[in-house]
Formats: sequence, structure tokens, C-alpha cells
Amino acid sequence: MINWNEIETVMLDMDGTLLDLHFDNYFWQEYLPEYWGKPKGMDIDTAKAALIPRFKAMEGSLAWYCLDYWSEELGLDVFKLKYDVEHLIKTRPYTEELLCKLNEMDKEVVLVTNAHEKILDVKLEKTGLKKHFDHIISAHALGSPKEHSEFWELLSTTVQFSQEKSLFIDDNLTVLRVAQEYGIRHLLSIAKPDSQLPTRTLTEFFPIDDFRELFTD
Repeated sequence: MINWNEIETVMLDMDGTLLDLHFDNYFWQEYLPEYWGKPKGMDIDTAKAALIPRFKAMEGSLAWYCLDYWSEELGLDVFKLKYDVEHLIKTRPYTEELLCKLNEMDKEVVLVTNAHEKILDVKLEKTGLKKHFDHIISAHALGSPKEHSEFWELLSTTVQFSQEKSLFIDDNLTVLRVAQEYGIRHLLSIAKPDSQLPTRTLTEFFPIDDFRELFTD
């Protein structure tokens, strides 16, 4: 699948790629609407009908991923609420094996995520993955989300990498398309980012279901 002799840098998304997206999906689509709506006398369906369009309206922007933004918008400490469901923070299958293998192969391993720095730190602490990365890049630190070409320009001034010799794996097809436009040569998607949802049928960016596939002949 991958000719590793052609790869120097491996850039990896976090949520939905290395980590199970169920934590984030459950928090934003179920737990937060219920918590927000309860004092207002709303059942969960009414609360979701009120909140989810507001979330969707910000999709793809840096604010969409910003815990401080949503805390101010909703009048809640969103970061603190995440601790209520932190037991759902889990790696996807064979994530640790993938990272160990990349380290053994002496590849430069870069985490590139839209996650807010506060929850990024919690997730890395919870999973113990921090030690595997040469660089950890949050879109919030760069001031632009991965969905924007500006992110990739800014990334190139922070991390030295060859577009021709880089592999990027992400579950977000919009992000992958932007990375492709920027010139990243090797791109892969994730077939099942959320363990509680069905495997996706994708026609772009060869979807992988098992990281061990990357090391088969």
C-alpha cells in the first residue's frame, strides 16, 4: 500500500484517526445538548434541534473547534464538562502499534490537529501517546484550521517537510482535499472513525480500517 522508502514525514490527525471519534460525537451531539437543555426545560430532542444547527453553522472554522468560543456562546464551562465523559477517550485499534512502528522506522511523526489545546493536552495525557511525536501542532496555535490552505502554509514554516515525501492520514475528507491541493502526495482516509457508527463507504483517499494494512506487502 505504502512504499515506505518514499516517506520521510508522517502527519497524523488525532480525533477519528488515532483516537475514537465516539468521545467527541457523543459529547457534542448527546451529552452537551442534554446538559444545556435540562435547566431550560427542554428534552434532549428539543435541545439538539436548537444546538446542532448552531454547531453546523460554524463547521470548518477555528471557532467550531474552540472550547472557549462555545463556553461563551452557551454560558457553560465546556472544557470542564468534557471531564464528565473522559472515560470515552480511547485510541482506535492498533494506534499504539502504528506509532511504535513509525518510531522504529525513524520517520518524522507529526500530530496535526484542530483540537483545542486544552482538550489536546487531556487526550495526550489520557492515552500516553505524546512520547511518539516529533512535533505536535494545534490549528489554534497557527490561527487557522486544517480545512483552510493557510494552515498548510503556516505549518510549512513551523515544521520542515517535503510535500512529495510526506504521508498524511485524516478522517476528514475536506481536510484531505485541501492537503492534496497544497501538494501533499501521499494521502489516506479512515473507514471507521467512530467505533459506534458503521464503516463508511468512501471513494476518495483510500480508506483504511486497520493500521496494520500500512505494513503489508
